[in-house]
Order: sequence, then C-alpha cells, then structure tokens
Amino acid sequence: MEESRLPPGQYVPRGRPVIHYGRVPQFRPDTWDFQVFGATASGREHRFTWPEFESLPRTGVLADFHCVTKFSLMGNEWRGVSPATILAAVPPDAGVRHVMIWAEYGYSANLRMSDFTAEGSLFAMELDDKPISPDRGFPVRIVVPHLYAWKSVKWVRAVEYLIEDRRGFWEERGYHNVADPWREQRYSYQEEPGEGPP
Repeated sequence: MEESRLPPGQYVPRGRPVIHYGRVPQFRPDTWDFQVFGATASGREHRFTWPEFESLPRTGVLADFHCVTKFSLMGNEWRGVSPATILAAVPPDAGVRHVMIWAEYGYSANLRMSDFTAEGSLFAMELDDKPISPDRGFPVRIVVPHLYAWKSVKWVRAVEYLIEDRRGFWEERGYHNVADPWREQRYSYQEEPGEGPP
C-alpha cells in the first residue's frame, strides 16, 4: 500500500472492523422502497420498489474507506447503482446544491451535490463480489469514499434533494459538515466559513 493513500491520522487495522449506531434492521423486500423527494424537477416524489431498484444498471468502484475513528480499509470492491442513474431517473430542480441521504430509523447524512456525484460515489449493494452483509448496510448503502465513512450511510431508504444545506444526524451532533479525511475535518468546531449551513 502506498503511504499516499492513507489520510493523516489514519491507520490500517487487522481484519475489517464494522461500526454502526443502533440495531441492524431487518430487510423486508415486499415493503422495502427507495424514495427520491424534495426539490425534484417535476415537483413530485418518486418511489422505487425493491425489484425496480435491484434491476437498475450497476457499476463497480474500487476504493479505500476511511472511518472517523481513525481506521482505513483499503482496496474495497463495491458494486451498485451510480447516483447519476438516480439523478437521470428523477431529475432534481436546477437550484439543488445538496442532498440528504435518509436511512432506516431516521438516520441521515447531508452531502454537497459535488460529493454525491463525485467519481467513486455509489449506492453499493455488493462488496467484494458478494451482497453487503446486514451489519455493513444490506441491502443498500451509499459509499462516498473520498469523505469520512459516516457520510457512507448504511441501510439507505431515500434521497432528498435540497436547495439549502441542512445538517444530518451526526452533523447535528458535532461532526464536521464536509468530512474530508485529507483535511482531518472531523468536528464542527473545525469548520471554516461557508463549510456548514448558517
């Protein structure tokens, strides 16, 4: 592994630790859906059933994964649905600059549109050629590998298009609004002007 791939303050652990907040939800394919709402171009919400979402075109990403607790998992092979596919199916209003990713139990994380659409961002359904395990986010998690991993929300159920930025679950609890591991943006007190909502 090249040292340049490891952000400052991070280390590579033995094994593959997994961390999550709260219990692991049970997947019920008959009632599961994926919603896109908020400032859509049409003004309407869209809902994908599990069969509809599962049938969307998939792409692969090879990426490292950096947890704010300071471990990094290197060279993960993710496969899933590109955010570009969702944006094409349900276009946002021209004024949308941010999204909120919503998950089971009301968990959320906000992303700038530029991070949501960045190369490597993915609604992942597989890890290393196998379905993601339940404790890692089955059936769908977003992966945003260039940001700290709390932005890579597990058990995703919706995307909300936002005209104005709004803090998500951990951001409301003192984590940095942007979460760039190369700049060690761990906590909100480190935010520069313009990096968070007013």
